[in-house]
Amino acid sequence: MFKTRIMTPGPTQLLPEAQAAMAGPIPHHRTEAFRKIFSETRTLLQYFFDTQQDVLILASSGTGAMEGAMANLLSPGDRALIISAGKFGERWTSIAQAYSINADVISVPYGETFDLRTVEERLEANPQIKAVFVQATESSTGVRHDIERLGAIVSGRPQTCLVVDAITGLGVMEVATDQWHLDLVIGGSQKATMLPPGLAFVSVSKKAWAMIRESKSPRYYFDFQKELKSQTKGESAFTPAISLVIGLHTALEQIRAYGRDRLIANAALLASASRVALQALGLKLFARSSPSDALTTVCAPPGIDSGEIVKAFKDQFGIVLANGQGEMQGKIFRIAHLGYYDFYDAIATIACLEIILKQMGVAIELGAGVQAAQRAFLNHPRP
Repeated sequence: MFKTRIMTPGPTQLLPEAQAAMAGPIPHHRTEAFRKIFSETRTLLQYFFDTQQDVLILASSGTGAMEGAMANLLSPGDRALIISAGKFGERWTSIAQAYSINADVISVPYGETFDLRTVEERLEANPQIKAVFVQATESSTGVRHDIERLGAIVSGRPQTCLVVDAITGLGVMEVATDQWHLDLVIGGSQKATMLPPGLAFVSVSKKAWAMIRESKSPRYYFDFQKELKSQTKGESAFTPAISLVIGLHTALEQIRAYGRDRLIANAALLASASRVALQALGLKLFARSSPSDALTTVCAPPGIDSGEIVKAFKDQFGIVLANGQGEMQGKIFRIAHLGYYDFYDAIATIACLEIILKQMGVAIELGAGVQAAQRAFLNHPRP
């Protein structure tokens, strides 16, 4: 007998207080009681996003907000710059194709981040670029991008907006939306807000609203102007995911009480301890530059399919890890640190991994990773 523990970078473990809130009776969404919850939730999201700008709540996965960002901001034939460093960067390109956007793509190998000088050169060479699309964290590879410096570059171009998929970045790294001049920032419920999938969030700057008003792309459900008109009155334009909004309200209250910075610091502690432990076992970390604290990506030992490691975790210990995505399937596995995880989760995962590797014939010393994680915990500042 064992408990099932999900250790994937999305969906993540659920916050018990939010689960309890979602289990209550469902209210009607066109009532003053729910309007109050909805409006308060939007205000709490401003804290979570570190912004004074509008934040919209959408009943969709994060990809819905990504598509909405493209459809609302640009018109067919407009030019965009896409930074692609993994599966989700590639998704930006696919969305651009669907909306007849001319995409100039900066593509870097999986496991690496982009060169800011290349971005500057592309923007200088193509002044007609109206938007730059990027991930804060590329969760398929575990790489964090420097969106602060990217924001400084794009902010100097009045006709260009910066769109950041921060679905796996918010609550894990500092995302100073206003200070860093981020025009559209996207989040999702199944990450550091510790809820099931089904909600997406997007903050919109004044600069972005001006461009949205000029956009000619077709849209109906993902119409940000329509949503803003309704959401400023405490309602969504269409039927909201009522229970998820109630859970989000509770989760964000808990995050505000705990502190956004402490939530970020907790992920940093778990990431640091896990990486020291994995290296003590002789394993290679996949993210070659700027690793994100949202997750750790680990290369499978030579001759072993990472899917076999993921399967062994599930079959023997009830622990659900994520395999690699896209071209990295079978080559890496991914361990999450964002949201409702603690040191027990991290060290237990390492201990179980040691057993699995030993069973697979990998030459490791049992306890080496656990001891390394314990030392990292003792030396790391507490969140």
